[in-house]
Amino acid sequence: MEKVIKGKVYVLGDNIDTDQIIPAMHLVYKIDDPEEVKLYGKYAMSGLPADIAGDKPFIKDGEYTSEYVVMVAGKNFGCGSSREHAPLALEKAGIKAVVAEDYARIFYRNSVDGGFLIPFETANSIKESFATNDEVEIDVEKGTIANITKGQTFELRSLGDVKDIIEAGGLFNYAKDNKNI
Repeated sequence: MEKVIKGKVYVLGDNIDTDQIIPAMHLVYKIDDPEEVKLYGKYAMSGLPADIAGDKPFIKDGEYTSEYVVMVAGKNFGCGSSREHAPLALEKAGIKAVVAEDYARIFYRNSVDGGFLIPFETANSIKESFATNDEVEIDVEKGTIANITKGQTFELRSLGDVKDIIEAGGLFNYAKDNKNI
């Protein structure tokens, strides 16, 4: 796990569901095929309605990855169906961390257990303090996210016990490292 995550942010609101993250019609690609798995990145966030996506596409036409490395959102991120493909799609698109007020628990666990991305939580809503394309920096050890563009820093909740799972690269790697399997 990177100790510092720095780059552009993509900002969303509340109740971003897994159908918006990766629509069901794109759940057909093989995750063990290097060419097909890239399509999860290409179609990540393609289910966002135009009024939410606005004029800043998450993935540019013809690309498989996004220019964004961090997402900031509001409440209930990853709600909807329990597809583990949602955090996978974000990872394949280049997202390293999502910062939200809270998550649908299954999305949170899928993110951690698969080692796809770091799901940080905040005590209060901070999404209003960020705009898509702002430069941000997450200091994982300090537990902060800084909006470099606006010169503001916010506290993140502790990752707690899931930090060890994330650092291992997912639940199976963690279990192997600890000789549980």
